Amino acid sequence: MTDAHLAIIVLAAGQGTRMKSSLPKLLHPLAGQPIVSHVLATARALDAAHVITVVRHERDRLAALVAEDLPESIIVDQDEIPGTGRAVEQAVDALPTDFDGDVLIINGDVPLLDAATLATFIDAHRASAAAGTVLSAHPDDSTGYGRIVRSAAGDFDRIVEQKDADDTERAITEINAGVYLFGLAALRAQLAELTTENVQGEKYLTDVIGLLRRAGAEVTAVPVADAWLVAGINDRAQLSEAALTLNQRIVRGWQLSGVTIQDPATTWIDLKATLAPDVTILPGTQIQGATVVETGAIIGPDTTLRDCEVGENAVVKRTDATLAVIAAGASVGPFSYLRPGTLLGADGKIGAFVETKNATIGAGSKVPHLSYVGDAVVGEGSNIGAGTIFANYDGVAKHHSNIGSHVRTGSHNVFVAPITIGDGAYTGAGTVVRKNVPAGALAINVAPQRNMDCWVHANRPGTAADAAAADSLSTAESTSTTESTSTTESPSTTESPSTTESGE
Repeated sequence: MTDAHLAIIVLAAGQGTRMKSSLPKLLHPLAGQPIVSHVLATARALDAAHVITVVRHERDRLAALVAEDLPESIIVDQDEIPGTGRAVEQAVDALPTDFDGDVLIINGDVPLLDAATLATFIDAHRASAAAGTVLSAHPDDSTGYGRIVRSAAGDFDRIVEQKDADDTERAITEINAGVYLFGLAALRAQLAELTTENVQGEKYLTDVIGLLRRAGAEVTAVPVADAWLVAGINDRAQLSEAALTLNQRIVRGWQLSGVTIQDPATTWIDLKATLAPDVTILPGTQIQGATVVETGAIIGPDTTLRDCEVGENAVVKRTDATLAVIAAGASVGPFSYLRPGTLLGADGKIGAFVETKNATIGAGSKVPHLSYVGDAVVGEGSNIGAGTIFANYDGVAKHHSNIGSHVRTGSHNVFVAPITIGDGAYTGAGTVVRKNVPAGALAINVAPQRNMDCWVHANRPGTAADAAAADSLSTAESTSTTESTSTTESPSTTESPSTTESGE
């Protein structure tokens, strides 16, 4: 149910220079989704009456993502006046004039903060008489953060930034997490008092807390249970830390749901992936995108699946696959490369060192090893011989091949598309198939072998091959001469009539 008394402001205007990246910080991927998409998903889960997203750097790219992830969000462009206080000021101005509820302010670079934690935070704020509430945390290292200073009775007193803190204040472990909840009237009144009269020339949102306290309003601080929930991302090291934290929780969640994951430390699973109970994930495996794996399937080791579908009891090992469908009971790998458009039927096989692309391989059919299958359909129960190439590209356009059911192709075949091979047909080893093969026929290329004596000496004189051949020929000639001399000089032996006649 929509919370008619809640508005959410997502701060997404920062440049993120510490990422040192051409890609905007908030668009860097985390568990398969952009950083800011996690925050927008949290905002959506809270079902607020209004969501405002403030953008500036790479405005169009961020706005496009917001429109896709959270279409109901209002986009506000921050102007030339810098600072989070100014961003919130402009967002508040975009709220409907008849709204008079609470305003939750969250950061687009704090992706692990979930809706359940924020719901508890909102409840705590509403249960108090506070004009503003600050979300706090107790990290292992509080260096660099603003400290929450409390009274002797434990009540919130103020926020002191590290640069302004004395030794006693720096020893405080409770820090400001940068998430706030205000009553709209109180927030609007204090935003009007913000100035840029500071070293950075910015309007600071944290100054609103001090202004509220000086006005005699109550402010509270509510700590989160786990500090990792409010970890922000400012550089790639922090992105990796957040990714590891999130992945550990994703993996554990699937383990508790009945998935066997042998080595959580080397297994990475994106948020949108779906795994059925009794799936087994072996070490070194990445399940990316919206991949779906059904009951009994074994994935890995050393396998990456991107947006794939894997059926029941299929086995996929040491494989890289993207946008592929692997049906029940099928086998893939090791060292297979499945490109988009691959569809392997039930109980089929794509074996070692096989690459496929836009290929439908029917139920029970096999491409066991060392082959490339592109732009092709293979029927049911067929076997593609080792080292087969589907020559689908003529330098200008791609062409299609159709291989029937129960076809047996020889090793080292080349199918020059467009080509059709009928049901039950055979092809001989080493055959280059350029013409259609009727059902039940055998296609072969027959040519007599021709040996050209002394070709190497004539065409590659002075090479190692020439020297080796010369030595071999010299040895053979010497052996032949010796055998001839020995036969001439040896006394002849006359077989006895009885031996000759007996045929012994």
